[in-house]
Amino acid sequence: MSDRDPQPVERHLPTDEARDLLALVREIARREIAPKAAEEEDAGRFPREVFTLLSESGLLGLPYEAEHGGGDQPYEVYLQVLEELAAARLTVGLGVSVHTLACYALATYGTKQQQVEHLPAMLGGGLLGAYCLSEPASGSDAASLRTRAVKDGDDWVITGTKAWITHGGIADFCTVMARTGEDGPRGITAFLVPGDAPGLGAAAPEKKMGMKGSPTAQVHLDGVRVGDDRRIGEEGQGFGIALSALDSGRLGIAACAIGVAQAALDEAVAYAAGRQQFGHPIADFQGLRFMIADMATQIEAGRALYLAAARLRDAGEPFAKQAAMAKLHCTDTAMKVTTDAVQILGGYGYTADFPAERYMREAKVLQIVEGTNQIQRMVIARHVVGPEAR
Repeated sequence: MSDRDPQPVERHLPTDEARDLLALVREIARREIAPKAAEEEDAGRFPREVFTLLSESGLLGLPYEAEHGGGDQPYEVYLQVLEELAAARLTVGLGVSVHTLACYALATYGTKQQQVEHLPAMLGGGLLGAYCLSEPASGSDAASLRTRAVKDGDDWVITGTKAWITHGGIADFCTVMARTGEDGPRGITAFLVPGDAPGLGAAAPEKKMGMKGSPTAQVHLDGVRVGDDRRIGEEGQGFGIALSALDSGRLGIAACAIGVAQAALDEAVAYAAGRQQFGHPIADFQGLRFMIADMATQIEAGRALYLAAARLRDAGEPFAKQAAMAKLHCTDTAMKVTTDAVQILGGYGYTADFPAERYMREAKVLQIVEGTNQIQRMVIARHVVGPEAR
């Protein structure tokens, strides 16, 4: 077996500050995240202390404004941070992506007063967020959600159940989409709900094939009362806010997928260089060399795609099509690359003694979350061909 460490990804970063930031992230990943990843995932343990460290290091609010506790970093830089974190442990990379998604509504559509009051704690105060859109009967068809918020004086009373919520049961705040008006997308409004609000609870975490350290649970809202000052945006604007957030969130999933794929490639290369068969390292055999070449090419293509979409976002240009393409390509790449990594390791790849099987199990969920890859194809086709005839 080879003891060589993987080479750092060659990155073209826009500033010296960004280069220092990525160096810090790599050090935290190497020292605090990667060594415990396999054991804690197997035990289903969520590393809350890691998120506290990331918050203290200024890494939980990177793409948001510094005046509210954010890092003022372009998405081009933030996504590469996510990639590094996900390569060390997907529970951490995806957790940062979901937290960033949960902050989006308030950071983008909140009033100045709301932002001053809440964002500093959300972005740099050690809090962890959850994004509550999906429901048991409304996943891909999110506009059919049934959770309802009813006005009662200066308050809203929210009742319903959200499903597949990352950080469900442990989040300090939830961005909740609830119906305040008519059926369909125009009747949905966004709310910022404290994690300790009376009536807010969670079911037991789902038992999953991967990412066992990241709690995913139903969130129950049983008459949860919040003031109108926690309504984000206008009444009926919530679905538009949700879709806008998901465009950015899909880029986070794409970056996480490339992180997992890169980790799998690194593992496969190290194994192939050290494993001897027929008197040679198996890395000398053309069949495996071609597999590794294809894996590396797919990863580089995915990285280029998500970065191109990020640069459009940073320039204030439309990027929804490119975000869907990046999410589709990068997560499919992660599934293919991790499967090939297991194959390269052979029987060892099928055992929990090596991380390749964990990467393969984790990659699968990335093709599902924040819009399945079938939904991404629908989004892309609408941009390229036009809306479907009804």
